[in-house]
Amino acid sequence: MDTSTRLGLPLLAPGQAQKELFHNEAIAAIDLALQASVEAVGANTPPDEPAEGDCWIVGDAPVGAWAGHAGALAGWTASGWRFVAAREGMAVWNRAADAVARLVGTAWATGNLTGTAVLIGGEQVVGARQPAIASPQGGATIDAEARGTLAAVLATMRAHGLIHP
Repeated sequence: MDTSTRLGLPLLAPGQAQKELFHNEAIAAIDLALQASVEAVGANTPPDEPAEGDCWIVGDAPVGAWAGHAGALAGWTASGWRFVAAREGMAVWNRAADAVARLVGTAWATGNLTGTAVLIGGEQVVGARQPAIASPQGGATIDAEARGTLAAVLATMRAHGLIHP
C-alpha cells in the first residue's frame, strides 16, 4: 500500500476496491495529528477506558495495545487505537502540563520555547544576551557603588529592550 511521505496516510490507487476504507483511515489519521492535543507525553500503558478522541504520546517502552509504537501519537477512535508516527518539529498541546510539547530529535520537550527574538506588537522586547553585570566591590562610599550598579542594570535592561531608553 502506498502512503503519503510525511504522515504515512494511505493513498488511493486507480481501480482500487473499497476506496472508502482507505479514505476513512486517512481522515482518522489527519484528525489525530492535525492541531493535536494529548492527555500526556511519554505514557507506556494504554488507559483502561479512554474516551473517543483522546490521544497520548506513547513512551519509550510501550506495552499492550501500544507495543511497537514508541514515540507515536496514539488516539482512541470508535474502531480502536490508531497511531501516527511523530516527526521532528511536530508540536502538540500537552494537557497534563498545560503547555506545548515539541519533538526535538527523538525526545519530546514540554514547555520549552525557542526562537531568535521575542516580539510584542511587532516590536522586539528581548534582545541578545548581554554580558553579566559585575557585582560592586570595594570602595568607601556605598552610594557611588549602588549608583554604578543601578546604572549598569538599567543599561542592560535597555539593551535587552525590556525598558525604553
